Amino acid sequence: MIIRPGDIQYAALASRGYNTRFVATPDEIWLVHSADQVEKAINQAVGKNQRITVRSGGHCFEDLVDNPEFRLLVDTKEMNRISYDADMQAFAVESGATLGQVYAALYQGWGVGLPAGVCPEVGVGGHVAGGGYGPLSRKFGLSVDHLHAVEVVVPGCEGQARTVVATRRADDPNRDLWWAHTGGGGGSFGIVTKYWFRTPGSTGTDPTGFLPKPPARVLKTMVTWQWADLTEANFTRLVMNHGAWHAANSSADSPYAMMHSSFQLMSSMATIVQLDITMDNTLPHTQSLLDAYLAALSAGVSATPTVAGQDLAWLDFALIPSVHYENWTRHKSMGGYLRKPFTQAQVSALYQSLTDPTHTGGGLVYLAAYGGKINTVGSSDTAMAQRDSIIKLWYASNWADPARDQAEVDWIRTLRESVHASTGGFPVPNDQQDGLYINYPDVDSRDPNFNATGVPWSTLYYKDNYPRLQRVKRAYDPKNVFQNPLSIDPA
Repeated sequence: MIIRPGDIQYAALASRGYNTRFVATPDEIWLVHSADQVEKAINQAVGKNQRITVRSGGHCFEDLVDNPEFRLLVDTKEMNRISYDADMQAFAVESGATLGQVYAALYQGWGVGLPAGVCPEVGVGGHVAGGGYGPLSRKFGLSVDHLHAVEVVVPGCEGQARTVVATRRADDPNRDLWWAHTGGGGGSFGIVTKYWFRTPGSTGTDPTGFLPKPPARVLKTMVTWQWADLTEANFTRLVMNHGAWHAANSSADSPYAMMHSSFQLMSSMATIVQLDITMDNTLPHTQSLLDAYLAALSAGVSATPTVAGQDLAWLDFALIPSVHYENWTRHKSMGGYLRKPFTQAQVSALYQSLTDPTHTGGGLVYLAAYGGKINTVGSSDTAMAQRDSIIKLWYASNWADPARDQAEVDWIRTLRESVHASTGGFPVPNDQQDGLYINYPDVDSRDPNFNATGVPWSTLYYKDNYPRLQRVKRAYDPKNVFQNPLSIDPA
């Protein structure tokens, strides 16, 4: 279906993106149902010299999809079928499916799961291509560590779109295209229409053994501290304790491998900071492990938190809505990696930004538990190069009033620049930090007015894997049909 301005469906589809700072204004929105239709869309865009882009779940934080330069928007949300493919011997997931749809279909149909994001509303299309992670990742790795194959519609050398199925098989002539979708980000090589998932090394013919099995029940615990009780000394000790604990407990064989936590340091106007913990509640020592974790974080902190736990079935937990900011949908953020904990100076910079009395937005420093199985994969085995970090970080702010746009963007920039002042304002790969995460994009990284690191944006995101990504780009999209402010440049 092709939808144009004036059609009744246009406004809803054009504004479907999460970040309302950016609203698409394409001449055409192609609501596609098959790879053949995607081929036709690309062929038209090339023939008419239209800038083309693609949307899956709509949760891109920057204007990589909703940029006004894009004149043809391919929307894959109706391509959301999930099935077991007996020929491929893997689970097939179309790129318009949401993570929640994937979790429900895999668990209800076969009792298996995929280590992917905590937000069930997010689309699988961009999430997987960027190297998705989530509550099962410390135990089972990243989404891309289970990616068996990908179907991509590419522009090709001759200007005629074609559909390519690329697998991880060593003898596959298109294997590099598969590799590029294991962390190279979406929107650079073509349009993904389908993924297939199967854990490497799985054997036999029973599909119930082809992907990880989530725990039957989880213990979800929310630990809350009041900002009124958090002096700078308390805040510093709490964050330093958190970092030290993760430095000591992020190996693949840790008894905490089945624990996921996100430390959500919200601006003081929110009145609280909180730690959201999920643990396998079928194990005999879950409660004692949780108690030890909380004791380690609380050591030397005089502020007393409230602790509330809830036992949930796995699927009930996985489908809890997470993207719910009401009308606070204007957004700016940046994400990256820590190989070692924040220093005391960095924690001090966090505190200064989070307690800034002039800041009225929904500021957040999000520190997600990382490591474990993720770090057993080589840095070049997938396009996701960051494979020895202990914490995934995300700096974000949400607000409602468009008049606050510049102030809120400036707040994030000040936070980022002050925390990473010693490396030019970004977490440059070194012995403590390890660059940026493409699924939490920040266009400032490519702007020399903001990136004072002396390190190219491409190295911040992809490290030594970028030249290979460029070669894949040259092979499948040599005319750079698919480009956005953070897309891969052809070699």
